Amino acid sequence: MSFYFTPFPTVNYDVKKNGRFEEVTNITLRFKIQDMLRSRASLFHDHSIQDGERPDVLAFKYYDDPTLDWVIMMANLVIDPHFDWPLEYASFTNFIKEKYGSVSTAQSTVHHYEWIYQGHQVLYDGTVVPEEIYQVDLTTYNTLDATDRRIVYDYDYETDLNDAKRSIKIIDSKYITRLTQLADGIFDT
Repeated sequence: MSFYFTPFPTVNYDVKKNGRFEEVTNITLRFKIQDMLRSRASLFHDHSIQDGERPDVLAFKYYDDPTLDWVIMMANLVIDPHFDWPLEYASFTNFIKEKYGSVSTAQSTVHHYEWIYQGHQVLYDGTVVPEEIYQVDLTTYNTLDATDRRIVYDYDYETDLNDAKRSIKIIDSKYITRLTQLADGIFDT
């Protein structure tokens, strides 16, 4: 992630509010893929982030250039690499301990209750009907059949949030040269 801000221009800014301006990276300027382009599946490949994979590692894997980590982040609307990128196991465990006191506390503390309105199904023609759930209070939860309800603990809730960040899009390498030319044109102005 060390290369993310490399193409960003610099500006003079009074960081310490003491009348002395310093040259800093203008992090408010952000190159963004238009929503229309993001919807074109042929431009992207799906990727599931594995433990320890960082944007620079993926940029090297897909583009042979770790400095193109900003492309990976931009394509997936990653603004804050700490919170918008999945935590690896050790960092996730530390996060749980900091937030909940211990892993065992997080695993035993109820986050919320769910009503499983419709279970996941695959129809005879292969159509997938996703699970449909509603978050309910304890009173409603207690009125439901055991097969129609679920307790979600803090640990499971945080794991699901972290795992949801693992599915990303990788821009096809044949578009990278043109994309970096466009970015250079924007950042040079």
